[in-house]
Amino acid sequence: MKPSSLSQLKIRALVKDGELLLAQGPHADRARADSEYLLLHVFRRNDPERNRAWLLAHGDHPASGEDRLAHRALLQRRLAGEPIQYITGEQEFYGLPFCVSPAVLIPRPETELLVEQVVAWTRGEAGGKMATPRIVDVGTGSGAIAVALARALPQAAITASDLSDAALSMARANAARNGVGCRIRFLCGDLLAPVAGERFDVVVSNPPYVAGAERDALAVEVREHEPEMALFAGEDGLEIYRRLIPAAHAALAAGGLLALELGCGQDEAVTQLLAATGFAAVEIDRDLRGIPRLALARRR
Repeated sequence: MKPSSLSQLKIRALVKDGELLLAQGPHADRARADSEYLLLHVFRRNDPERNRAWLLAHGDHPASGEDRLAHRALLQRRLAGEPIQYITGEQEFYGLPFCVSPAVLIPRPETELLVEQVVAWTRGEAGGKMATPRIVDVGTGSGAIAVALARALPQAAITASDLSDAALSMARANAARNGVGCRIRFLCGDLLAPVAGERFDVVVSNPPYVAGAERDALAVEVREHEPEMALFAGEDGLEIYRRLIPAAHAALAAGGLLALELGCGQDEAVTQLLAATGFAAVEIDRDLRGIPRLALARRR
C-alpha cells in the first residue's frame, strides 16, 4: 500500500501512513504508537494517554499542509533511529515533565526506583528519620533525580553536580519548570569535586556504567544518539564506581546513605567495592524485571 497523497490526507490517514513508514524501520513494533505520538506532538497535545481519544474523535478532519509536512519530518527522524524523546524534547519521570536533548541521558523508569528508595529512607520508612536531609545528586544530567527529590522532599537541601555545562543548563531549566529552581544548587565539576569538604546525609547517583566492550550490543538509538559521557565507564563499566564510592564515603556524614543505580550483572562487583571502602549494611534491590538494579549502603 502506497502512502496517501499529502494533499488528500485526513488525520486518520496521516496516522496510518506514518505507521506504514515506521514499519520499515528499527521500531516496527511501535510504528502505530509512534506515529500517533508524533502527530499529537505536532498538534501540541503532548499527553498521548489522554489525547489518543482526540485523534479518534477527529480522524475524519483534514490535516493542514503545514501539519502534514511537520509530521513527515518527525517520522523521518524516527525512521533513522533517533529516540522519540529527543524528537519531541519531552520525557516524563516520576510523574513530572522534563525537557531532554542529546546533551543528556533520557531518564528511564528504573531510575524512579532510586528516587523512591531515597525518599523512603529520608522519611524514616527505611531507618533514615531525617527531617532536613542534605542530598547530593552526582551526575545529574537532565536533573531528573534531583528535581524529583526536591518535589518529594520539600525540606531537603539538594545539590546537583555534573561535568557537562550543557547538561547543567538543561537541569536548571527542568528545575524551574517543575517549581523547584530555587531549591537546588547546581555545580559543575567531576563527581563530588565541586563539594569537596562538605558533608551530606545522602549521596545518590545514576552514573555511567556501560562497558566499552558492550557498545555494539546497545540499541542504535542509544549508541548513536545518547551522550557517550553519560553512558560508558571504561572497558568493564566500573570505572566511575571505583572513583565515586571512595569519594562518597568521604563526603557522607556518619550513618549516611549511598544510593547507586547499577548496570546488569554489576551487583557483585559493586558490593565488593562498597565493602572494601568500609560501607556497611549493603543492600541490592531488583527492578520490576528482577534485575539487580540498585545498591544501597550506609556509612558506618
